[in-house]
Amino acid sequence: MAKYLFKLGLWSARSSKKVLLGTLIVLLALGALILSFGWSFSSELTIPNTPADKAAKVIGAEFAAAGQTGPKIQIVFKAPEGQTLDTAQWQKVMDDTMKGIGEVSEVAGVTTPAQLQNLSPGKQIAYGEATFKVPAPDVKEETKTKIEQRLDNARAAGLQAESRGDVELSQGGEFPVEVIGIIAAFVILAVTFGSFLAAGMPIVSALIGLGVGMLGIMLATHVVEVQSVSLSLAAMLGLAVGIDYALFIITRFKQQLAQGYSVQESVAIANGTAGSAVLFAGVTVVIGLLGLSVARIPFLTMMGISSALCVITTVAVSLIVLPAILGWLGHKISPAKAKQQAKKRNAKQAASGSAWGLFVTKRPLLVAVVSVILLGVIAIPFFHINLGLPSEGTTKAKDTTERKAFDLLTEGYGAGYNASLVIGAVVDRPSDAVTQDIAKIADEIKQLPGVQAVSPAIPGPSGKLYLMTAIPQTGPDDTKTKSLVKAIRALSERTEADHRIELLVTGTTAMNIDIADKLNQALPVFAALIVILAYMLLVVVFRSLVIPLKAVLGFLLSLGATLGFVVFVVQDGHLLGLLGFPGSGPILAFLPVILIGILFGLAMDYEIFLVSKMREVYAHTGDARQAVLDGVRDSGKVVTAAGLIMISVFVGFMLAPDAIIKSMGLALAFGVLFDAFVVRMTLVPAVMSLMGKSAWYMPKWLDRILPNVDVEGESIMAEMEKKGKKIA
Repeated sequence: MAKYLFKLGLWSARSSKKVLLGTLIVLLALGALILSFGWSFSSELTIPNTPADKAAKVIGAEFAAAGQTGPKIQIVFKAPEGQTLDTAQWQKVMDDTMKGIGEVSEVAGVTTPAQLQNLSPGKQIAYGEATFKVPAPDVKEETKTKIEQRLDNARAAGLQAESRGDVELSQGGEFPVEVIGIIAAFVILAVTFGSFLAAGMPIVSALIGLGVGMLGIMLATHVVEVQSVSLSLAAMLGLAVGIDYALFIITRFKQQLAQGYSVQESVAIANGTAGSAVLFAGVTVVIGLLGLSVARIPFLTMMGISSALCVITTVAVSLIVLPAILGWLGHKISPAKAKQQAKKRNAKQAASGSAWGLFVTKRPLLVAVVSVILLGVIAIPFFHINLGLPSEGTTKAKDTTERKAFDLLTEGYGAGYNASLVIGAVVDRPSDAVTQDIAKIADEIKQLPGVQAVSPAIPGPSGKLYLMTAIPQTGPDDTKTKSLVKAIRALSERTEADHRIELLVTGTTAMNIDIADKLNQALPVFAALIVILAYMLLVVVFRSLVIPLKAVLGFLLSLGATLGFVVFVVQDGHLLGLLGFPGSGPILAFLPVILIGILFGLAMDYEIFLVSKMREVYAHTGDARQAVLDGVRDSGKVVTAAGLIMISVFVGFMLAPDAIIKSMGLALAFGVLFDAFVVRMTLVPAVMSLMGKSAWYMPKWLDRILPNVDVEGESIMAEMEKKGKKIA
């Protein structure tokens, strides 16, 4: 593999202008296609064939003929302080507002608060409803603007008016959070390389790879359903790994320049050596991302595929386009004077070793124990994790109309109103005495623990399905609400046996609960699969049975600490203000799966970058301790810079207004912090020092049958030495 990448890098360096022109043409062509066809992302996070999904389809089919389907929004009103909404003045303002909304072209119809008779007990809060003619994603911005104008008129009259539901009125305009990570990455790279030109190259390379990947994802939205959150995750990951991979290659390029190789020789060697590590690091990330499909959850599968596409394009750009950039501008990175200084510095480092490496290898047992205890303590909150899909009360910023509407409904009707459960009673017998049985069942539901109220049952057009709504006493994110959903479904077993009436439970809250349960079931299978596949890959790369095992166990420690810290912040409510979260709530149901897929790949990236150098030294010297010292010294700075860049990019996404993106940014930022600095840079050298030569144990029979991927590029360097540093 190293020889092929060596030749690829040499070709790119020699054909730099052609490669860069071709890249520009590809970007322009993809951009032109996007401008012509646009894109169509979905906002739905659903799982087919869950109990709530099946119930929603049955109920939807029953009431579709009656024209009672279509996306809806609630318009929530609140009277001024000290006043109530039951006066003629405020009734007129609410009626006029709803009438104005009903006149908007894409609105099918409206229902006023007076028609719904839903004044809150204190008579200060009420809401109307508007139903749309078109699916929620197809509602035009012009329509949203006109509805917002009607709300502004109500506000000008003196009422508070907010909206929530299937169509969100809060529009974009947010600062592009990716810019924050890019700026931070540029500063870190400038310090690492001591050159603004060199610092800009990894960012340019990453942006090209990310651009190709994201444009490809946008085009794919016309063929398959892609969720909008997939693009954010792909951008977050593609940008971070793209910069890191370019950093690793450019670092090796500078080392070869300092040793007297020409620009083209240095490019080719860097691509064959560091490029091999980048390729295998990228493969581990892609394995983790594609492994998300094991859960058989469509939106999760698409998130994995989208992110994997961005990783693949950034790897390809790092191995093809970056060598062309280096071949074109590489001679400006390290002038002759700097080469001599680098030689002296390298000689001094070789004699003294890394200060951090010396510290760890002198007291490996103490360092290892402290590291494990630290990560273990941080992981403790993980054991009371509550998974779910957060509601508007935890995902929406406090200044959005959706969050304000959510809070008003909670204030007026109680926390359980926002957790309403839609219950369909399906009748499987002749209609005699059905009405009485449905009434009895409704009374039984009222008596269940945690039920605040149950609406009267409404018969469907066929007479075979009755619809009612149960209001829990607790909110949508509360574990007691989950227990209530299970209790109603358990009651269905008895109603089927006694009355031949099945109870179906659906609604947003029930769907979120089912999604969380489905993800929990998929998590062990997914985790086991990617760990086994990655272990096998690392055995081939490192020619060792023990080091891949150490890498996997280290990942489990960092994963536990990451999830523990996320629970401590997001669920337990600590540091919310400092980290910018709108409120505490459950952990995003698919966050652990995504975190495992991504963090495992990144952890293996750092493992490959760090340990591949150790293996190279051990293969030449047979000195296990020196291999650890040289690995920490030569690759430690790269891993440190790469980790800081990753954290910077993910912290940038933590500043996004969307709490889902924010929570993923938090998890990945602290996951990289724990893994790169506590596990890879501290625990790994400590454990390898304790194991000594046994770390590199490999049965001879297994070593013979495994392919030699030469990830360190030993064959290239041997060939270069034979040719006297000249490329044939």
